Amino acid sequence: KGVLRGMHYQSSPYQEVKYVSCISGSIFDVAIDMREDSSSYLSWYGCELNADNFKSLYIPEGFAHGYQTLESNSCIFYMVSNFYSKESERGVRYDDPSVNIDWPLQISTMSDKDKDIELI
Repeated sequence: KGVLRGMHYQSSPYQEVKYVSCISGSIFDVAIDMREDSSSYLSWYGCELNADNFKSLYIPEGFAHGYQTLESNSCIFYMVSNFYSKESERGVRYDDPSVNIDWPLQISTMSDKDKDIELI
């Protein structure tokens, strides 16, 4: 638990919608508005998804997405509306002060890729 999957999104023309559910265990799922022309630019929303509450999160195009596991062996299921494009991939650091996400647990593990994302 405490494992972080960092905040990722794809820029145009490979923007994608995501639909996320947690089918076992539990996660804290987060979306950040990355649309610079939006009145809610850099605002974030987070909620707990787990196998008991049956909640899912719809993440529109132009939003970064990431999550933190709240239980060991958590498993998520998500669908995306576009193919992965390495050239279009972007990220936001989990601890960027411009966003100030309130993660529920201390971060225990994250990938090197997520550690290397620069601040906004």
